[in-house]
Amino acid sequence: MKKLFLVGALALTGLFATAQEGLKGTWFVGGQVAFGNDKTTTPGTEVKTTTILPIAGTFISPSVAVGAGVGYMGGTTETDVKKVESNNFVIKPLVRKYWNISGGLFFFGQAALPMIFGNTETTYYDPITGAKLSGKDKLDATDIALELSPGFDYVVNKWMTIETSFTILSVGYSSRKPDGGKTSDSFDFNANPFNSVNDREWGNLQLGVKFLF
Repeated sequence: MKKLFLVGALALTGLFATAQEGLKGTWFVGGQVAFGNDKTTTPGTEVKTTTILPIAGTFISPSVAVGAGVGYMGGTTETDVKKVESNNFVIKPLVRKYWNISGGLFFFGQAALPMIFGNTETTYYDPITGAKLSGKDKLDATDIALELSPGFDYVVNKWMTIETSFTILSVGYSSRKPDGGKTSDSFDFNANPFNSVNDREWGNLQLGVKFLF
């Protein structure tokens, strides 16, 4: 059963700054950690996934923040006849604009540019003996997307906030190059999109707790 743990922390030393200065100059850190281990309904199939994406940034004005995440995405899908392993390096710059609704409740709009660079390697096994066969299939992959995500952030007290958000628009580019083969490119526009780092989907709100200090 897949388990997802989202943890975040913001260093908001200017929490009690004047209304004029707001959070300008405040730094924040946070991130996402997800681990999955799923034995599907197909006999002999197991899927493992890992996502580690720490994020840091700063408020460049009282209501605008910029930041970036740098991390890793990987996974393994294994059956009786093959094993597919993927390893990806992730960079995710982002910018947010905040609007106060009432009291500690804020609405924000986020634009992010996740970029994924990695590879996939497939190993084959003899279906009768289970022995590893010689030769592997290798594929280099690049994914770049522009994503727009609205959300809400609620300040519970001096040291904790709760945040939720979802992606409403995604424009992406993908490139695939098999070992010894030709590169194939594709573009995608989706108003009901997946997220390229798999942390947001339409109708699947992401909820995170942030600790303030």
